[in-house]
Amino acid sequence: MEIKILNSGKTLRVNQDQDLSSNTTKILVRDLEMFYGPVRALHGIDMEIKEKAVTALIGPSGCGKSTFLRTLNRMNDTIPGARIHGTVLIDDVNIYSPEVNVAVLRRMVGMVFQKQNPFPKSIFDNIAYGPRLHGVIDKAVLEHIVEESLKKAALWNEVKDRLQTGALELSGGQQQRLCIARVLAVNPEIILMDEPASALDPLSTAKIEELIYELRKNYTIVIVTHNMQQAARVSDFTAYFYMGSLVEFGLTKDVFTNPLKKETEDYITGRFG
Repeated sequence: MEIKILNSGKTLRVNQDQDLSSNTTKILVRDLEMFYGPVRALHGIDMEIKEKAVTALIGPSGCGKSTFLRTLNRMNDTIPGARIHGTVLIDDVNIYSPEVNVAVLRRMVGMVFQKQNPFPKSIFDNIAYGPRLHGVIDKAVLEHIVEESLKKAALWNEVKDRLQTGALELSGGQQQRLCIARVLAVNPEIILMDEPASALDPLSTAKIEELIYELRKNYTIVIVTHNMQQAARVSDFTAYFYMGSLVEFGLTKDVFTNPLKKETEDYITGRFG
């Protein structure tokens, strides 16, 4: 499906896979507010994120996309003065409950950052790092995990003969797929991606998008992107944020072709932002 970008005359190719609105809810967010000291960064966010689907978070810079993303695995806990009100449930468990083990949570909810950040170690040791941290020491098991993770990240064929090479010798796009493989190695259920292709060239970006499309078959993915074309291509659901508020949320094909709010239409069509 293609739609016109009114001001530019360009078109967007919109993901039009089957309606996933009936999928099980994996993450349930209710009345979520986020504060940095006295500053309120998120205002009463309500959202249901579906299992084994891609949810894109879009909106202008500083609108709260990344802040919201980081509430889903408590990355904001590391920021002095940060606090939240409201509820974030994953599989009906409140992740902000005092009983939640944050290390286990972050294993379940992996994070891929905007700038690729491989460790200054070999390709093999980058992937094996997480499993080793969680007690896996058997060499054969580690070798299997490394191979399977690299295959899932569509990188195995490019690096299988140089696993002891330093990860920093890889290209930017390969490093980002390595970071995705490193997340996959600890067997997460949810993958958070904060503008994972923004620093990459078009070819590497296309590979990341293809990878996201494949990973959605087995993982719940939430991605922050400033690229409307990318959001339309890879996501099943889209959330539009503005000034810390969730303006509109729905199936991507609906948000892009028939938005309910004029603010959403203005942003998507380039009249604003």
